[in-house]
Amino acid sequence: MFKKILVANRGEIALRIQRACREMGIKAVMVYSEADREAKYVKLADEAVCIGPAPSGLSYLNMPALISAAEVTDAEAIHPGYGFLSENADFAERVEKSGFQFIGPTPENIRMMGDKVSAKQAMIKAGVPCVPGSDGELPDDAATIRRTAKAVGYPVIIKAAGGGGGRGMRVVHTEAALINAVQMTKAEAKAAFGNGAVYMEKYLQNPRHIEIQILADKFKNVVYLGERDCSMQRRHQKVLEEAPAPGIPRKLIERIGERCAAACKKIGYRGAGTFEFLYENGEFYFIEMNTRVQVEHPVTELITGVDIVRTQIMVAAGEKLPFAQRQITINGHAIECRVNAEDPYKFTPSPGRITMWHPPGGPGVRVDSHVYTNYYVPPNYDSMVGKIIVHGDTREQAMARMRTALLETVIEGINTNIPLHRELMVDAKFMAGGTNIHYLEEWLSQHKR
Repeated sequence: MFKKILVANRGEIALRIQRACREMGIKAVMVYSEADREAKYVKLADEAVCIGPAPSGLSYLNMPALISAAEVTDAEAIHPGYGFLSENADFAERVEKSGFQFIGPTPENIRMMGDKVSAKQAMIKAGVPCVPGSDGELPDDAATIRRTAKAVGYPVIIKAAGGGGGRGMRVVHTEAALINAVQMTKAEAKAAFGNGAVYMEKYLQNPRHIEIQILADKFKNVVYLGERDCSMQRRHQKVLEEAPAPGIPRKLIERIGERCAAACKKIGYRGAGTFEFLYENGEFYFIEMNTRVQVEHPVTELITGVDIVRTQIMVAAGEKLPFAQRQITINGHAIECRVNAEDPYKFTPSPGRITMWHPPGGPGVRVDSHVYTNYYVPPNYDSMVGKIIVHGDTREQAMARMRTALLETVIEGINTNIPLHRELMVDAKFMAGGTNIHYLEEWLSQHKR
């Protein structure tokens, strides 16, 4: 097992990894930008290294600075968390060539799954169901593009092969708008991701967003940890998540979970990973795989009892998975609300000093957050300041516990989206379960403030 790990991230995930290391008797080196000097995990660190000024390009995305920090502290491995460089194959490659262990998949797997075209092709070969669409990257020939769209059937969606985070996508309803949409998406993809390749898929009208969490070791042992429903989204960004997904038969989940596990064995995957699907009319359609720990991993941990971050570290150290598929059981229901420093209805960022922070408590309540009273939320990064996660024996009990937790939570000095979460937890359609990916935006349009 490792003796020292460098945590190449910030915020709540940095604290989460630090806690896992501490439980395992591993020293954690925390890196920080000048804007994060007062962060809780920096104050609690075994060792801390400043890697640059506030802009992420000069700090958390600065590969030489991260490698140097690992070298000067004699770290053995680097955990990238999520976001920043966590799915950057070049970084993973550089980490391993520098003599450190990257806590994640191989660079080859990251590269394969990071390109949406190659990922889809790999999943088709592995027998994972995919959304109907183009065979690969769309050519420049307009006639071929039109024929492809006609064969797929309108509406279609044009996606950037190297995209992510809800960017690089356009829905097209008519042939007249098709070519212009392709050209605009290519230009946007080139500017945002450095890769102008795009592909086409059938645009599903009312799907849900369902994820399958997997864990794998280098010995080709793979397990899936049930599913998460991440359909409550705004502009393709998740707002809250729950597990298991309401109303989907367990047999369907088992079938798709087994296919995901088989696909991982086929490509030699290791570490934690998440298969993302659109689910409509009883069918699953693969859209992408995230080769890292997810923001919403706690809901899976609460219903399975599996510590995903701890297991990531174990398999990166060369150990076998400590459990088999037959030992994975689903117990109760969990819900996670992402707490963002933003106006709850206009969604404008709200950085600043937190003058009062009082987290909720009680049975089945977990809070993952790096903030504290008098903490300054910097304007330089993602607006998420924490997550409130609850677990109950039933979905109804979990929702009741979340309503209580949200009422107890006090954050003063900045705006947060907690008022929105409080409303969603008493919304009749959400309470009934099974809302699709468009529901939240439709709800917001009807509840304008």
